Amino acid sequence: MKRLGTFAGIALVLVLTAVVARTCFSHDLIVRLMDRREIGFEEMMRDLKGGKVIYVGETHDNPYHHDLQLRIVRELHRAGVPLAIAMEMFTYESQDELDRWVAGKTDPASFQRIYLKNWNFPWALYGDILLFARDRRIPLVGLNVPREVTRKVARQGFESLSREERRKLPPSITCDVDAAYMAMIRRSYSDHDASAKTFKNFCEAQMLWNKSMAYHLVEYLKNNPGRTVVVITGSGHAVRGGMPVQVDREKPGLASRVVLPDPVVQNGSISVEDADYLWLSH
Repeated sequence: MKRLGTFAGIALVLVLTAVVARTCFSHDLIVRLMDRREIGFEEMMRDLKGGKVIYVGETHDNPYHHDLQLRIVRELHRAGVPLAIAMEMFTYESQDELDRWVAGKTDPASFQRIYLKNWNFPWALYGDILLFARDRRIPLVGLNVPREVTRKVARQGFESLSREERRKLPPSITCDVDAAYMAMIRRSYSDHDASAKTFKNFCEAQMLWNKSMAYHLVEYLKNNPGRTVVVITGSGHAVRGGMPVQVDREKPGLASRVVLPDPVVQNGSISVEDADYLWLSH
C-alpha cells in the first residue's frame, strides 16, 4: 500500500503543539498514545527495548520516515539488543540473497539489482538501512509474497489464484478484518471504483499482505527466539489492526510496539488501539 490517504489523525491541539515543541525534540514530536503525552526519543526507546517485535510504519516514498526507522534500529543496536530487521520490501523467496548480503558475500551493485527486483521505490530510500544491516551483520528477513500474486488478487480476487500460486502462500487468506481496519481500507480506497466486487478484491490483497507477512515473521521468531525484530512496512500494515493482530493470533502474548510516523495520520482520531507512539516530524 503506497499511501493511506486519510487513514486517521490526531487531535488538532497536538498538531499545533508540535509546531511549538519541535525545538525541544530536534524537529520531532513523539506522542505516547497511552496517555497522549509528549515524550522524548530516549524515553520512547527505553520502552521499545522491552518489545519483542517493533513495527515502524512508513509512507514508502517519504525519506524522513526511513531516517526515523534507521534511528530506532541504530539505538537498539547501540544498546546491545540482538536484532533482526524484517521488511515488506523483500519476498520470502529472496531470503538466501538477503543472507548473502548480510554475510558480505554480495557486492552493493549486485544487491541493488536484487532489491529492484523486489521493490519499485528508489534504492536511496532504503539504502542506509540495508547498508547498516550488512555492516553490523544484522539479519534481514523477507516477509512479502511475490508481487505478481498480490497484484492478481487485487485485480481478480483470491479465488483467481491457481493451485501453483496458492502454494506460495500461507493457508487461510481471507477478508476477515474487523470494522476499524475495514474502515481504514475503505478510506484508502476512496479514489477507486468502490463496487462491492472490486473492494472485496482490494481487501483480500491487503489481508494477503498482512497474513503472509505475519506468517513469515512468526516462522522467523520460532527459529530465532533470541532476536528482537524491527518490522519495516507501510503504516497500513503496521497499524495494530493490520499485521500485528495477525501475528498475535499466530503467537499470542508476544510483546510488541507500534510506531507510526506522520503524515499518515490526518483528519480524524488515533488511539492506543492503533499504535503506541505517533512520531510527528517536519
